[in-house]
Amino acid sequence: MLTSPAGVRIEPVISPGGTRHRLRRVLDTGHGLFAVVIASAAALRAVVMLGYDTAQLYWYDSFTYLDTAVHLKPGGAFHPAGYPVLLWLLRPFHSVELVAGVQHVLGLGMGLMIYLLLRRRSLPAWGATLATLPVLFNPAFLRLEHAVLSDTQVTFLVIAALTVVMWREKPSLRSAASAGALLAAAGLTRTAAVPLLALFALHLVLRRAGWRRVVALVLAGTLPLAAYAGWYRQHHGRFALSGSDGVALWARTMTFADCSKIRPPAAEARLCPNGVVVDAASEYVWAAGASLNRLPGDRFSHNDLARSFALRAIAAQPFDYLREVASDASLAFAWTPVRHPKRIVPALTFPAGSWPLPSFPLIDHVRGEYDPAIRGMSSVAPYDAFLAAYRYPEVLHGPLFAVLLLLGGLGAIGRRRAALLPWAVAMFLFLGPIAALDFDHRYMLPAIPVACAAAALGAAGLWRTRFGRRRSLPET
Repeated sequence: MLTSPAGVRIEPVISPGGTRHRLRRVLDTGHGLFAVVIASAAALRAVVMLGYDTAQLYWYDSFTYLDTAVHLKPGGAFHPAGYPVLLWLLRPFHSVELVAGVQHVLGLGMGLMIYLLLRRRSLPAWGATLATLPVLFNPAFLRLEHAVLSDTQVTFLVIAALTVVMWREKPSLRSAASAGALLAAAGLTRTAAVPLLALFALHLVLRRAGWRRVVALVLAGTLPLAAYAGWYRQHHGRFALSGSDGVALWARTMTFADCSKIRPPAAEARLCPNGVVVDAASEYVWAAGASLNRLPGDRFSHNDLARSFALRAIAAQPFDYLREVASDASLAFAWTPVRHPKRIVPALTFPAGSWPLPSFPLIDHVRGEYDPAIRGMSSVAPYDAFLAAYRYPEVLHGPLFAVLLLLGGLGAIGRRRAALLPWAVAMFLFLGPIAALDFDHRYMLPAIPVACAAAALGAAGLWRTRFGRRRSLPET
């Protein structure tokens, strides 16, 4: 048996012309199997591009992103400017369809990075390929790739940071700095990703990577965030990345807050529950009758007051808060996906039909300055017939996710802890949005590809621990 310089074992097979030998080597390296899979994923994305005549545009998120890109300014209440920077770079082409095409390429890139990282960690070709299937073939990911939303970009950046920092057992100084910069970009795409910087820094400390690498990662991650916060202050008067964190956390507490226990000061007492009941915590942000929305002025102008109330409520009722977070998190593991809120349907299939845009001045403004062809999306025959028939098993959205987290968690225990960082990142991406606001099938999607990588590493570690020891025992 021979070993290649890359450590790949080659079993010589005697055959005319060495055809079988070359085929065996291709299969051993795994490139043949994964090439078929990613080519199929690329073909599916091509059908999606052909099956919908433009990108999916949502009111009001897509248009605020596009408006921010046109004027290149820090976002207001909800959206930082990380994603609008990508839209600004593509603006010369005046095509939201091109934006969707670029995001489909990013989707393929996520699968490729997971595969390469797992192969680098000595996983077999079939195992590494299996871990890429959800991000490459789940309709929920493809539909987000085809929409003018930040989800694809933030997931890509987190996976890229994970790949860079885990490429070697001990990352180089340059790799640590690159990972920090990628995490900063992820945080500026969606502020919920900002705490990942501390998680990665802790990983380097636990791996004893050296203080220079920790400092490089932290500086490369915090400096862009601080610079953006300063820019935000120039436009909005406060040193922050967005202006909605307090409002979101206040809405989270509305499902359990009891002001007889909290005893807030008079200014905050106005934010106590007032009898309005909605079917999900996030709905309190928009419910006209909710206490926050009865205060004078825009709801986000009370962001600091809302944050103060929410932190006071969590401190007074920590177990009630944890109960609500756990209850919402359990929705992710349901055998049949749960609508949450009741009006939101999990994206399990590709829809057919047309989706006209509402009439708002902002839409006309963005159409004039970014893409004159902006219109409502509609499906296109005959490709929509194929997409309508495409099915992704519902069970993979719930029970499989639980299995992935379990395998990753088991792989995070022990001496080597190969799965610790991706598992911790997946858990944060899953639980962070729930703890800060609410459960949403869309917001849990970034956790899935990272959980797949953690599960693959965990399963491989468990296999080696169990069967490696068995083989090392002497025969009796």
